[in-house]
Amino acid sequence: MINVLVTGGAGYIGSHTCKWLSKRGFNPVVYDDLSLGHRWAVKYGPLVQADVADRATLESALKDYDIQAVIHFAAFTLVGESVADPRKFFVNNCMGMQVLLDTLLDHGNPPIIFSSSCATYGNPQSMPLDEDHPQNPVSPYGETKLYGERVLKAYDHAYGLRHVALRYFNAAGADPEGEIGEAHNPESHLIPNVIKALLGTKPPLSVFGDDYPTPDGTAVRDYIHVND
Repeated sequence: MINVLVTGGAGYIGSHTCKWLSKRGFNPVVYDDLSLGHRWAVKYGPLVQADVADRATLESALKDYDIQAVIHFAAFTLVGESVADPRKFFVNNCMGMQVLLDTLLDHGNPPIIFSSSCATYGNPQSMPLDEDHPQNPVSPYGETKLYGERVLKAYDHAYGLRHVALRYFNAAGADPEGEIGEAHNPESHLIPNVIKALLGTKPPLSVFGDDYPTPDGTAVRDYIHVND
């Protein structure tokens, strides 16, 4: 069985990834400090509770579980918060990732999948976006994700660190079997907030803008189901 270290594996996308891995014969080892993730979402493999910048614990996890691949989700993601508190994002998203990658280099150099973001593109210059579109982030969050991609490329060139960076758009939805789903506090994602507004558990949503080039004039966002 292949052991996969999933940083941030107790979070929204990380927990769904762990279930996907488990159902396909992998052993997901969750590495999460539970600052935003949930212990109840760790159902498909062991949990190592620690900060991604904790090199000593990372080293122990890589050795103890004979890690052969890594999927890196552990990051702060709220764009607005990154503008208000950029230090928090650069310390965790950049410095934390740096510690992770340096530790991997010293322990067998396992391949890594990096959860990057469409936020690295910034304001679109053409539509639809493709992988060759210029990357000009407009938020500290986007800058941290672009930093991660650049470090990976440099480490691949210099040290042969095999990697993939996924620049997906807004993740949405939940596990069709009902085992796990979105559970943010406070909830910042649109679809859960729409449902809560319809159920009357939170105030109605505000719609900003009515002059977009869409059928009803309101904005359109791109989503990807979390299982995809």
